[in-house]
Amino acid sequence: MSHSSPPLPPDDEIALLPADGGPGFNRLVFESSPYLRLHARNPVDWFPWGATAFEKARSEDKPVLLSIGYSTCHWCHVMARESFEDQQVAAFLNDHYVSIKLDREERPDIDEIYMTVTQALTGHGGWPMTVMMTPGQEPFFAGTYFPKNDRGGRAGFLTILHELHRLWTGDRARVLASAGQLTMALGEMMHASADPSAEPLPETESILSQARDELRQSFDHVHGGFGRGTKFPTPQVLSLLVRQWTRDNDPQTREMIDRTLRSIRNGAVYDHLGHGIHRYSTDPAWELPHFEKMLYDQALYVIALLDAWQATGDETHAATARDVIGYVRRVMTSPGGGFYSAEDAQSEGVEGRFYFWTPAQVSAVLGDDDARLFNAAYQVIPGGNFRDEASGEKSGASILRLPLDFDPAALAAKHGITTDDLIDRLTTARARLLDAREMRARPPLDDKVLTDWNGLMIAAMARAGRVLDSAEYRSAATHAAEFVLRELRGADGRLLKRWRQGQAGLPAHLEDHAFLVWGLLELHQATQDPQWLRGAVMLNRRMIDDFSDHDGGGFFMTAADGETLIVRSRKLHGGAIPSGNAVAALNLLRLARLTGDTSLEERHDQLLRAFAAEIRRHPSAFPQLLQSLDFAAGPAHEIVITGQPGADDTRAMLRALNQRFLPNTVVVFRPPGEAPPITALAPHTRDQHPLDGKATAYVCRNFACNEPTTSVHEMLALLRW
Repeated sequence: MSHSSPPLPPDDEIALLPADGGPGFNRLVFESSPYLRLHARNPVDWFPWGATAFEKARSEDKPVLLSIGYSTCHWCHVMARESFEDQQVAAFLNDHYVSIKLDREERPDIDEIYMTVTQALTGHGGWPMTVMMTPGQEPFFAGTYFPKNDRGGRAGFLTILHELHRLWTGDRARVLASAGQLTMALGEMMHASADPSAEPLPETESILSQARDELRQSFDHVHGGFGRGTKFPTPQVLSLLVRQWTRDNDPQTREMIDRTLRSIRNGAVYDHLGHGIHRYSTDPAWELPHFEKMLYDQALYVIALLDAWQATGDETHAATARDVIGYVRRVMTSPGGGFYSAEDAQSEGVEGRFYFWTPAQVSAVLGDDDARLFNAAYQVIPGGNFRDEASGEKSGASILRLPLDFDPAALAAKHGITTDDLIDRLTTARARLLDAREMRARPPLDDKVLTDWNGLMIAAMARAGRVLDSAEYRSAATHAAEFVLRELRGADGRLLKRWRQGQAGLPAHLEDHAFLVWGLLELHQATQDPQWLRGAVMLNRRMIDDFSDHDGGGFFMTAADGETLIVRSRKLHGGAIPSGNAVAALNLLRLARLTGDTSLEERHDQLLRAFAAEIRRHPSAFPQLLQSLDFAAGPAHEIVITGQPGADDTRAMLRALNQRFLPNTVVVFRPPGEAPPITALAPHTRDQHPLDGKATAYVCRNFACNEPTTSVHEMLALLRW
């Protein structure tokens, strides 16, 4: 069935189906993943990843087709419609292959391994990912999307299936030799720099300068963003650049930050009615997005906006962060407080339909006068402004977008109104159009709750609660953290990967631990509640115990007692989402400074040495990791505020710190008393007490401490570089 196929039967009816799903379904009907369940009615005899599928392949002497995607992937849906719902393709697959469907969001460890193979063989990656492998999981062919039949000089899926079957049955030695060579090369790629003792630490100033220069070379001065083709928001790059700008006050760095954030906010990659950002833009001008909305994009974008607002004072960034958070709370938050994964790009089988407008539709909602004003601002034009990616033809509809250098005053003058009147009318128009849009068929919601992505959103929400002084945001972050720590743990207390509709499962990976530690650290900094620091310390300790590469440094993606795959992945590069190693690096430094545990700084240095050669080759590829390098270079500050909880002078000190961009600063609140709970976590706070009954700041810089002060002004003066 198609992506818009009828819903599956209730769970109690599914439980009565035979083990293979019966005549109307395949085995994916029993899975929790929304992506896998989308394929439960396919005529392909799908298996989920597991021993059963590989044992069948061994016993029947068949190769394995591994198809990897995710629920909001546009081209995954296209390949499903063309091939996996096709009886001819399904019959050939069922006769000659064992077919496995995998949700890359549930099993990023498997996805990482075979994406590395796909990129090595084809020079690019993406989803859907199509991999052929032996029953021993060794790959011998890989690619991404394939049309069913040959098209434009490109081999179709059926052609590939027939040719690989011919090789498997007629030239097995060649296939196995290729699989062995690929597997050996894969192991080498996954552990290319496995001797940390042979590498000195990266040179901070030169590495940061090199990264900045690389970003300048790829910066698009016209449209903002980086590169000349497809544009991704890359919030981690922007957060790194904000740090750079606060160091060097370089106008070129500031231009990269401002133009990119303005282009994202004005372009079609931003949802101007419901807020939040789409996955990416297929063109350099941010005009033609892929429309899926991912939780991790919202989280990282909010963090970058907050960084930029604190550093530059541009209120647009704070307002946009509030709008994105509003979207997440309205659409992507479960009743229990956890955050859902994604909204699809498609509705009613058409990508972007939910977001399209015609002039007539706008007029029907706003009336002709306001519609003329709105359409002029947001480029809603006769014939449409949106081109279909595949055909290049106009769709007949428009996606809302502002000019990249939108000038409200000029538009207001053109229409003979004041700028304030223009802004008020556009604000009202957006609200009315949003109400009208809510009556449309919504894109499907991927309602699974992932531990790692929730860690990112907890970090963003808590950070927003702190810097925007919002009790609502702090509460949302708190409820999400409580949900994850309550619902996504096994009987042994260890983290699990995924929760959906009351059921949690799958072992957690490095990213789940590292991202959730990040979230708990931000929540501690936002609330100064020691339980969140305690949780971060314990979870970080578990991460070190289960994921450390004791020989090479850094962390593996999977736990030592996890499922055995053909290689155990250890990576630094993260792409759209930072890698677990990159996030863990900064966590280690922050925890070391918060708790005084210097062994964590040593682990940070080991991690850097493990990847030093990789960092030196192309530093701008690791923007999240370089933030820890920036922290380690300093100046860094550890601040203890001690005073009466909730007292005006205590609040004034904390508020003054929260309002400023101090990325290399950690803050601990110590209430009065001989041994409050925080002293067990941060022993250096035991002897720090209020002076003369007043809130007092103890400020240390680069391991040297100053005299305590009761003055907010003096405290801030101690933080100046």
